[in-house]
Amino acid sequence: MKKKLIDGAEVIGLEAGKAQALPLYEGGSAGFESPAADYAHEALDLNERFVHHPEASYFLRIKGDSMIGAGIMDGDICLVDRMEEPHDGAIVAAWHNGGQVVKYLDTSTREKGYLQLVPANPAYPTIVVDANDQFIIQGVVTSVHRDTTRHRCTP
Repeated sequence: MKKKLIDGAEVIGLEAGKAQALPLYEGGSAGFESPAADYAHEALDLNERFVHHPEASYFLRIKGDSMIGAGIMDGDICLVDRMEEPHDGAIVAAWHNGGQVVKYLDTSTREKGYLQLVPANPAYPTIVVDANDQFIIQGVVTSVHRDTTRHRCTP
């Protein structure tokens, strides 16, 4: 199930994914090689590991680079859990005035009558959300998944 959203993002339903356990190897060093890197400890089912509330979760493909400082890049797929409690500092998926956004939630200004949605890229402005806005937090982003074949190193 794919649904196109107003701003071009895609919602991808969980039922599209199949549960399959793959070998999990420990010691994938990003520095010096590890002699234990080729030893498989267990099998890893990504649905079991990352999807805590399947009935209340969905995938969201990211469009844009406003969260690049949080490691979320254009084209990444975020897992959004609607049962997770949104809290100050959480990365949330929300509808804001007709568009879908993924930003940090800042509740420190709640007593002043507004919230803020903060990007992780200084090139983008903070979104101030008050009573005049159409605003719904859809859920908390609990994991980010990336197809690394899209990102090539050019020497």
